[in-house]
Amino acid sequence: MAEIKVPELAESITEGTVAQWLKQPGDAVNKGDYIVELETDKVNVEIISEYSGVLSELKAQEGDTVNVGETIAVVSEGGEAPAPAASKTEEPPAVQKQEEQKAPAAAEKAEETASASGKQRPIASPAARKMAREKGIDLTQVPTADPLGRVRAQDVSSYNPEAKSAPAAPAPVSKAPSQPAAASADSKPVERIRMTRRRQTIAKRLVEVQQTAAMLTTFNEVDMTNVMDLRKKRKDKFQEDNDVKLGFMSFFTKAVVAALKRSPLLNAEIQGDELVLKKFYDIGIAVSTDEGLVVPVVRDADRKNFAEIEKDIVGLGKKARDNKLAISDLQGGTFTITNGGVFGSLLSTPILNGPQVGILGMHSIQLRPVAIDAEKMENRPMMYIALSYDHRIVDGKEAVTFLKRVKELIEDPESLLFEA
Repeated sequence: MAEIKVPELAESITEGTVAQWLKQPGDAVNKGDYIVELETDKVNVEIISEYSGVLSELKAQEGDTVNVGETIAVVSEGGEAPAPAASKTEEPPAVQKQEEQKAPAAAEKAEETASASGKQRPIASPAARKMAREKGIDLTQVPTADPLGRVRAQDVSSYNPEAKSAPAAPAPVSKAPSQPAAASADSKPVERIRMTRRRQTIAKRLVEVQQTAAMLTTFNEVDMTNVMDLRKKRKDKFQEDNDVKLGFMSFFTKAVVAALKRSPLLNAEIQGDELVLKKFYDIGIAVSTDEGLVVPVVRDADRKNFAEIEKDIVGLGKKARDNKLAISDLQGGTFTITNGGVFGSLLSTPILNGPQVGILGMHSIQLRPVAIDAEKMENRPMMYIALSYDHRIVDGKEAVTFLKRVKELIEDPESLLFEA
């Protein structure tokens, strides 16, 4: 017997939650196979087996919290999968084989039919798909309590197709006098959904930041005319040369780095009674995923050109949405940029990503009348930008200077080429 234990995940992570088992008891396991997915505070991690054999026992269920070093499964090395229990009324081998072949075929046909009819293919764990094929269950009919709609193995095992088609029993007639519906708030329909570990961590850290930092926000607005014209003029050639689109984030990343060099306290953090001034520029780019906000980091942004920054942002964003980020992708950022404008936000106050002391918020681009001079008005594409900062070490003058510098660089994007 060999034990599968939770490995060291990262310096700051000591526990995780079992998100889903990728193998089930009785499944053959090879060394290097992924057997379980753990959800940690920052990312989901797939744990591999160090042994070959048969998975004989699970010591933690989906949803359980497990600690680093804890045994979560047992593998019988060199063992064989247990034979299924014989049915009381055994069928001839030929008939039994036909039935076994029909069930997976029926399940696969159901999914293909759903796909052909335009229905979305259900999201399900590998274990759930395997069990559904074996039982001949149509995954599109399996209800699940998962907030993201994922079908898991326990949903399939507890699903009873006959119960769905059976007529509902008539409700018993109560002899007690009826009470008004408004008499009790408990009678109102509610749904309780357990918060994911990541959402719990996000909530905890956002509250911690507001309780420990003297957070303040200053605002400005940027005329996006020149950067939009430059992007329109260069985007086709840029994509042809670099195989990546030219977006706004690379302009803002470059502008932020240049502004941080003039306002170094915004690229610092507090450690005890000391200020740690960072001489490198690892810029966090906030990415929204189905399971919450994550902030992967573009390393050494001051040493990268526009194409390299865009490629990093695209790659990190895809990894975030595919749940493939590594712990190292999220650690060590010195400053953060978040773009609520992609969701339509016109103005907001971003919350610090501790222990960082500054975060820049971008917003929607909106045509607004702008005074060009004392007599002339024009409709210009304008964006509000917001800088939240920790007033314990950053004064208002430095914060406003930083934001004004970002505005100047975006409004004159060619000047970014001359920033060291």
